[in-house]
Amino acid sequence: MNKIRIIARIDVKNEFVIKGIHLEGLRKVGNPNLMACNYYDNGIDEIIFMDAVAAYYDRNSLSDLIKESCKNVFIPITVGGGIRNIDDIKNSLKSGADKVAINTKAVTNPNFISEASEIFGSQCIVSSIEAKFIDDGKWEVYIDNGREPTGKDVLDWAKHVEELGAGEIMLTSIDKEGTKKGFDINLNKIVAQSVSIPIIASGGMGKSTDAVELLKNADIDAIATASVLHYKIETIKEIKNTLLEHNIKVRK
Repeated sequence: MNKIRIIARIDVKNEFVIKGIHLEGLRKVGNPNLMACNYYDNGIDEIIFMDAVAAYYDRNSLSDLIKESCKNVFIPITVGGGIRNIDDIKNSLKSGADKVAINTKAVTNPNFISEASEIFGSQCIVSSIEAKFIDDGKWEVYIDNGREPTGKDVLDWAKHVEELGAGEIMLTSIDKEGTKKGFDINLNKIVAQSVSIPIIASGGMGKSTDAVELLKNADIDAIATASVLHYKIETIKEIKNTLLEHNIKVRK
């Protein structure tokens, strides 16, 4: 097993970090730059900034935030939400991001992933997949920050984005997101078994042992967490130590 990456997911609305449940009922929880710096100082491996309201405006508005964060944060940064064209990617990378996460535009125009990966390299392109459980062993792809169903099967879509050139998948369980009741293990397990690119599991972590349970059952490459860090339930060090105690390798 590769060393597991612990990633802080920071969803942003109007310059504030927000958190909800099932991607709804969003509430302000802090300042994104201060949180990013704090997580960096305390050993986080990567940061994902997501524009939570980009779907309303058809654009990503995090460039200034990324520029500011990069003055003090020197780990990989991914930016997502409202990435709709090549210029959006250029602007994000120019601002200091290392990768972009694409969901809605990829679903409406799959060739966008191919075009983007050809121009910037697959290592820059993260396919953000928002999944909602619909039946035994079946999940549906949602877009617009979990608001709109697409009719697409998550497993089929994950395979397709890999074929199109995505270098990584961030897999968010809408059902588990914000609940702090643990990851959707079956979802992550099935998708991880079906693709060869790295999977970031997002949605549901309420304590470090939730990550242990997931990683013991699914071949996941990274854990994205928000509530555990935002609400100071556990520190990054505590999370990594718990994984190490269960013989799961982490980055130091």
